[in-house]
Amino acid sequence: MAASDWGPVLVAVVLFILLTPGLLFQIPSQSKLVEFGNFQTSGASILVHTIIYFVLICIFLLAVDVHMYIG
Repeated sequence: MAASDWGPVLVAVVLFILLTPGLLFQIPSQSKLVEFGNFQTSGASILVHTIIYFVLICIFLLAVDVHMYIG
């Protein structure tokens, strides 16, 4: 039985949780540049967080080449 590579899955899930707009922080917010823990979102915020997510996932999966084998 071959071992599965869970590194990309783990990186994607952690980044998704950390970069959900309004959960920990929001860039840009309604009134300021950065707001923390407001649990609100906007179209601009979703776009900015999507671009940050894409850049970070490319760095971690292509440049750093994260791997985690279980099993």
